[in-house]
Formats: sequence, structure tokens, C-alpha cells
Amino acid sequence: MDEPIVVGVDGSAPSLRAVDWGAEEAALRGAPLRLVYASLWERYEGELIAQELNRPVEEVMARDVVGTAEARARLRRPGVEVTTDVLPGEPEYALVRESRTARAMVVGSRGRGGVAEALLGSVSLTVAGHAHCPVFVLRDGPEEEAAGGSPRIVLAVGDKPRDAAAARFAAQEAELRGLPLEAVRAWRRPSGPFTGHDAAETDPEEAAREAAAEALREVPEGVVTVVRTPEGHTRDAVAEAARGATLLVVGAHPRHGGFGLQLGRVAHGLLHRAPCPVAVVPEPA
Repeated sequence: MDEPIVVGVDGSAPSLRAVDWGAEEAALRGAPLRLVYASLWERYEGELIAQELNRPVEEVMARDVVGTAEARARLRRPGVEVTTDVLPGEPEYALVRESRTARAMVVGSRGRGGVAEALLGSVSLTVAGHAHCPVFVLRDGPEEEAAGGSPRIVLAVGDKPRDAAAARFAAQEAELRGLPLEAVRAWRRPSGPFTGHDAAETDPEEAAREAAAEALREVPEGVVTVVRTPEGHTRDAVAEAARGATLLVVGAHPRHGGFGLQLGRVAHGLLHRAPCPVAVVPEPA
């Protein structure tokens, strides 16, 4: 069976935007679309509410959450195969388990209002940092922030140019969407005379340019590539470079002593501040 594009839904407006993105991604890749709702609500409250409504729990959940998402996906992309499921349990752990058999996962940056909004924001961060597949995180209101921008895929080139998984994923997205691929590597000029920096040996801007070019070494023929090397703090410089972009791709690296992958400071910061959707791609150990 083909690996699906999995979308975590919860009935909120951001999750419905995630359904739209997931449907488009599934159509681009010729993959099935799987819509899942995971929550302790079903375990602890679903049965009681269903009894009050005189309807089975499954019917309540499917009609109120998953059913709406399924109808939206079929309307968006009628040719995509769509399946749904309701998973009782902690959303972050259920979605991470789903990622083991997914081609990619899509989550909104926020869920429903109030306390739930804050909790579901943490869910998206947890999933992005621990999933076994690439995760698209759709930030609030990217269409407005991206207005007037140039459609393109932006790859954040980190300290490890061997981040091949993120580079391959970014190149694939660019090829599928027919968009240029822009590799961004920030750099900073050493300050003060006692930094130990020898300008004759290392030019930080040139080193950044070489790292960005290296990340684009295996891009498919036909994909237009651009190298950008802004000066400044990496998080801020990459966020600014991604303004108006269709997608920003960053890598996640294995860390010892934790639950799977952990997001570094730059990736974590970009998930909060990027002006466009972000794809977090797990890198092998």
C-alpha cells in the first residue's frame, strides 16, 4: 500500500487549512490522503456526549470532525483517495505513531480557541520534532504575510551541509510544484580584533556561499536554483529570506537522551516566526 499523506484534524480553522494543503500534496505525489483525529476527548467524554445525543460515539466524531474534513478534501481534490480514522489518546503521541507509516504529515500551528489553542500549538511542535517523516506545519495567516512575494521553495542550510534529507525534500517539492529552489545560509562577521579570525584564511560569506551551493548539488535537472547568503543571526535572516515563499524547509537532527528527534534553536524559532508554511525533515543519525 502506498504511504499516505497524513493530516491531523481537530475541527479548527487551521486544521481545515491543513486538509487543503494535505489534499494538494497528495495530488502532487499521487499518494492517498489519511485524515486522523486524535484526542483524549473521545476516550473520556465521547461516550457520555454520544449517549446524550442518542448517537453512537463513532457517528458523533465522524460527523462533527473527521466527516467535515473528508468532505472538504474530496471537494478540493476529487481524484485523491481519502481515508479517515479516530484515534483515542494523546494527540502528539498518536500522530507521531502515525508518522511511522506516512509519506509526510500536515498539522496546523494552532487548534481551537482558549486553552485548547495553546495545547494544540504544543502538539504541532512535538510532532514536528519527533515525527519519523517530513512534517508540514502551517502557521497562522501565511497567505496574508506572503502577499506580494515570489513563489519559491526555500531551504535553510544549517551548520551541517550534509543535511541531505532536507535538501532532497526541498528539491522534490520544487520539482513537483514547478518552482525555483532557494538555498539560504546566513553568516555573521566576526566582531572585534580578538576573535581569532584570520581574514586571509576564511571569508565567512564565501564559506556560507559554498555551503549553500553544496546543498544544491543533487537538485534534479530543470529546477532553477538560487543561492542567498544574508548576513545576520540565522533564525532572523532565514525568516526574512523566506518572506513571500511557498514553503520553508528545515532539517531536524537526532539528539541523544531524548524522545526521538529534537528541534534545534533555529528550527524551533522558525516554526514560531517563519512568514510561510514550514516543512521539518528528519535527518538520519
